Amino acid sequence: MEFRLLGTVAIGTETGDVPLGPAKRRSLLAALLLRLNYPLSVEQLTAALWDHEPPLHARGVIQGHVSRLRTLLTAAGAKAYGVELITQGAGYVLRMPETLLDAYRFEELVALAREQRAPADAVAMYQEALSLWQGPALADAYPSPPLQAAAHALEELRLASVEQLASGYTRLGEHARAAAVLRAEACAHPLRESLSAALMGALQRAGRRSEALDWFHRTRRLLADELGVDPGRELADAYASALRGGEGDVPGDMTKAAAAVPEPCPATTTHAPRPTPVPAAVPDTGAPDLLPRAPRGFHGRAAELVALSRAAAGETPVCLVTGPAGVGKTALVLHWAHHGRAGFPDGRLYADLRGFSDTGEPALIEVLREFLPALGVAQHRIPESANGAAALFRSLAADRRLLVVLDNARDSEQVRPLLPGGPHCVTVVTSRHRLPGLIVTDAARPVPVDVLGPEDGTALLAGVLGTERVLAEPVAARRLAELCGGLPLALRVAAARLVQRPGRSLGAMTDELSDETRRLSLLDVEDTGVQAALRLTLQQLPGHVSRQFAHLGRHPGTHVDRYAAAALAGTDPAAAEAALERLAVAHLVMETAPGRWTLHDLVRLYARGLDAGPDALKRVLDHYIATALAAVAAAEPGNEECFPLPADFLPPAAVREFGDRSAAVAWYAAERDDLTLAVAAARAAGLHSRIWRIILTLWPLIVWRVRDGWVPLLETGLEAARADADQYGEARVLNVLGWVLIEEGRSTEALTRLGAASALASRAGDLNAEANALIVLAMAQAALGCPDEAAEGCERAVELAREDGDRTIERLALQHLARHRVDAGEWRPALDTATEALAFDDRSPTADVPRMLLLMVKGEALLGLGDEAEGVRQLDLAARVAESSGYEDGAVRALGALLRVSADEGFRARYDAALARLTARP
Repeated sequence: MEFRLLGTVAIGTETGDVPLGPAKRRSLLAALLLRLNYPLSVEQLTAALWDHEPPLHARGVIQGHVSRLRTLLTAAGAKAYGVELITQGAGYVLRMPETLLDAYRFEELVALAREQRAPADAVAMYQEALSLWQGPALADAYPSPPLQAAAHALEELRLASVEQLASGYTRLGEHARAAAVLRAEACAHPLRESLSAALMGALQRAGRRSEALDWFHRTRRLLADELGVDPGRELADAYASALRGGEGDVPGDMTKAAAAVPEPCPATTTHAPRPTPVPAAVPDTGAPDLLPRAPRGFHGRAAELVALSRAAAGETPVCLVTGPAGVGKTALVLHWAHHGRAGFPDGRLYADLRGFSDTGEPALIEVLREFLPALGVAQHRIPESANGAAALFRSLAADRRLLVVLDNARDSEQVRPLLPGGPHCVTVVTSRHRLPGLIVTDAARPVPVDVLGPEDGTALLAGVLGTERVLAEPVAARRLAELCGGLPLALRVAAARLVQRPGRSLGAMTDELSDETRRLSLLDVEDTGVQAALRLTLQQLPGHVSRQFAHLGRHPGTHVDRYAAAALAGTDPAAAEAALERLAVAHLVMETAPGRWTLHDLVRLYARGLDAGPDALKRVLDHYIATALAAVAAAEPGNEECFPLPADFLPPAAVREFGDRSAAVAWYAAERDDLTLAVAAARAAGLHSRIWRIILTLWPLIVWRVRDGWVPLLETGLEAARADADQYGEARVLNVLGWVLIEEGRSTEALTRLGAASALASRAGDLNAEANALIVLAMAQAALGCPDEAAEGCERAVELAREDGDRTIERLALQHLARHRVDAGEWRPALDTATEALAFDDRSPTADVPRMLLLMVKGEALLGLGDEAEGVRQLDLAARVAESSGYEDGAVRALGALLRVSADEGFRARYDAALARLTARP
């Protein structure tokens, strides 16, 4: 997947570009890409999409485009690439690896080109950078001032890069190529004097002096005619040189010449300033070198290498390379160190601190007794005490240009005595822990290392197995990389197994790894492998933290919050959160959003193999039931309890509180997939009493997203209620299932289901469920052309609700009765019924939807009775209630009814806006 700004704004995939739609949506995407991984407020996005007074519904338009972008990204499989468009506070942030953006790669290549000493290397990098351009930056985005400024900044960097490419050609003696590159740009930008001056110099050196002089006069006339100015010093000097007949000034060192290339404008990028990386390798000068050999088969990691070079710039830097076990931190650092030896003429020191080893950590004095002799200290002169030896080490390093690699550090305390402290020394620390203490006390600069993407993982396999073997089975190779989770250690172990068996296909290895029960054992070779690495990481953690980790293996979903983690481990949320934070520091869990953690696939498999006790699954399922009931209470206040709790219910220590309906809906949206996975886990464990209860608690979300394919899940709930022999649960699930079937246009099927639901509820003496079933059954009857039967059913539902004393169900029954009557053209009875229902005293936030539907019935009845003015007023009121509550489907219905009797342009504009919001909703 690739995101493009250098040309038209686009998202490219293996199957072609994603159809982004209108210019506003492209402009929104452009604005988010220009501030990648940083939140943008609605106000900032509004400024990017409109350059004058924005429309009143600008926020709604932005929300619609964001929603549609999310849908497009999901359909394109963006999640697999680490791409996520999320809401953060009052704005939005597009989170993704920067390397997927062409503008980022362009800037990185330009930065690397500037740092090359060899002209040929610089030329190659400038060529590659400029090849990313497919037209003017942000070509089809809306020309608002912020986007125009960003496009201008990118174009400035491109032109400066073209000038440096030409300078590189000149240093290689390829003057004609330099002139050709410069002429194209000088024609496109005739008033840019630096281009004209450079072109004159290139033409002169190519033996085309007359062309150089002609170009000067052409440019001079343009400057006079267009701007009313004379040529500046640079262009005048180029003219003087051409008149003298010399070959012109040959550019000097590329690294000096590149200083003229501007840095990207802050408005277009969030990247840090680019420090000079370690220079390329040169022949050894006899300086001490304790580095292990460079890793074989190293591939990729371009972004991490650049980040490490940046972190290593400045005075006395401490670089902190962190990541999970097996991710390749040591290989990255050694590759970088071997390719940058020239930057450390006074030596390269290395120590494995064995912070995650079962062989024990080396004492401080042991490490210093390796460092000091390497720096020329005789063994008998090394101080006996560790403090004395450390002081001597710091004094020797004070005026040297040293690289010190401290590998596999357990904590900050282990590292601090070994920091050299000299202004020209660079220290690189690797650790499975984040070591925040080292960041606080020594301004360590973090360089996080994550797993490899599928392409780099496949390339690593090719480096070990050979390109031919991988190219023979490209699909299997990619799948193998995915099953290894992009973890280099796992990939190397899998490759080692294949090397030992040259006749074995990659597909056969993939089939074996697809079995989750065997995957971890297949990714171990002798004493090396994923399980061994994770075991050593876990050994370094306190007992309560490792116990929390073991319980995470019993979680049925992909993400946990502190409440779910607490339920799993049978503890409280504060203790669970503290343990999760310790696990995140050790890279055993990842915080994907504030308060939400997940495990790498292989880490989750390892956790599943640990002992967590018998009740962990039941505890987390009961946590979901308790939390979902709280969400129902917040989303639909005033409604009855969904169901009684199971007899063996295990109450969690604490239940999340929801301040309002929006908080509850946000929880539903975040947890929907995990709730579905919880149902699957309960089904596999035979916990039927939990299955149908969890599914029933989803009904507020089902109501608002009724066409999201709920039938299979509801069928599972029905099967579970029957297995649980719970007629109450069976009737309730049948009610919801019947309603969903009606909404999906399967009314005949719904009729059968709902008849069974009504009979079940009647036998159970459940008046509420029976009334509900009759209401939904009436909807099916009306859809099948039986309005009289539908009205009779609703009348019976009203009686049952009154007998049960349930005002909410009574009003719901009256609402449906009014609808059936207005659909039958019974205007006066419909008006009377709607008026009666509207008189109910319900001030809860969730009363908005039924109130809107009743107002719509009332308006239609008044129109039928000939009172057009009052009918229009009631329909307008219904539409406004729907719009204010976010009920887009209702707004479209009410405004559609208005447009059938009114040609008001305001109604038309509101209808179009509501329809756009409805169709854009994910």
